[in-house]
Amino acid sequence: MKRVNVAVGVITNGSQVLVAKRADHQHQGGLWEFPGGKIEEGESTESALIRELSEELGIVPTQCQPLIQINHDYSDKCVHLDVYWVLAFSGIPEGKEGQPLRWVAVEELSSLQFPKANEPILNEICKSHSLLK
Repeated sequence: MKRVNVAVGVITNGSQVLVAKRADHQHQGGLWEFPGGKIEEGESTESALIRELSEELGIVPTQCQPLIQINHDYSDKCVHLDVYWVLAFSGIPEGKEGQPLRWVAVEELSSLQFPKANEPILNEICKSHSLLK
């Protein structure tokens, strides 16, 4: 089975999190996701995250910390998600690839549909958010 390594950023702005909608033609299309993308051969996770967020959103992360690592098997591929909190960044996020973006309150994340592999990320965000209250 094909294995894909992905760098993912949970981008925060106070009590809100930035989500992007996957294009209908993509794997898991039409669902919301946390921005990021494939880690290229020989590339570090942090470098991939910086590159992907720059290409997809036009921002540069300036403060990140590891959040969670996830392995998930879909019927057609296995994904390894290396997820980071993006606590600070320069630039203003915009959908450089035409993808819709939304800032969503943590409490509202459960009302959106995400790929199955994102469930542990949602759990970690909610757990961390409740500790900060």
